[in-house]
Amino acid sequence: MAQKIISMENLLLIFENISSLNRALILISGITIFWVIEGIVPFKFLNYKKWRHSIPNFLLTLTTIIVNFFFAFLLVFAADWTNENNFGILQIVNSTTLVSIILGLLVLDLIGAYLPHLVQHKVKLLWYIHIVHHTDHKVDTTTANRHHPFESVVRFIFTFIGIFISGAPIGLVLMYQSLSVIASQFNHANIQISDKVDKILSYLIVSPNMHKVHHHFELPYTDSNYGNIFSIWDRLFGTYMELNKEEIIYGVDTDLDEVQNSKFASLIERPFKKWFNHFN
Repeated sequence: MAQKIISMENLLLIFENISSLNRALILISGITIFWVIEGIVPFKFLNYKKWRHSIPNFLLTLTTIIVNFFFAFLLVFAADWTNENNFGILQIVNSTTLVSIILGLLVLDLIGAYLPHLVQHKVKLLWYIHIVHHTDHKVDTTTANRHHPFESVVRFIFTFIGIFISGAPIGLVLMYQSLSVIASQFNHANIQISDKVDKILSYLIVSPNMHKVHHHFELPYTDSNYGNIFSIWDRLFGTYMELNKEEIIYGVDTDLDEVQNSKFASLIERPFKKWFNHFN
């Protein structure tokens, strides 16, 4: 047991000292691996030019990286403050390193991923930001970080709050962010997994088939399956839904112009147009 605890502590130290380059390599490696698998065992045979489709998604991914880099010092501040002041759930529980990691990941996933996703679907003005993510008509692993820069800010704010509530150290925060990226690339990836295996996975984590339901173009399925890493939150809060994968159509029924939805500039200005029409 002692060896396991030490190994978990060493794992946290690795993430605590991880460089920006290595974090970027995690993101690039995930996209590369799932990109290759998509070409071998696709979930859907998407009739599209993959590289051309990926350009706006990669550009939006770059904006996410920039936003997160700009605000990174706040994550360090929050994690240091909670640990110096014994504040947060992990400080109260004060359990083994392994339990703290599991509990911390659960709390950060709930507050940093599930809640902002849910809120952006329920609050109209925020939906106008998040709709950029849903306007991808060919969902694949590059869709994972197809977020408007404003959405990256929204998600950062929730993660910032999640650190205070969880009391997670910076090593655990960076571990969570790395796992979150890989999980999102995985559950967006256009890869075929047997229904049985996917179903088993979906009891613990957000599987590809589970998340594809969320990308169906119309309600009520669009407003379901908000989870990113763990599927427990959708099952616990009643937002879990299933749909036959052959019936899934990607996109969103209010914005079906695939040409405009493939242009980076159009995606960047989309919330502004939505807000203007909303108030006029």
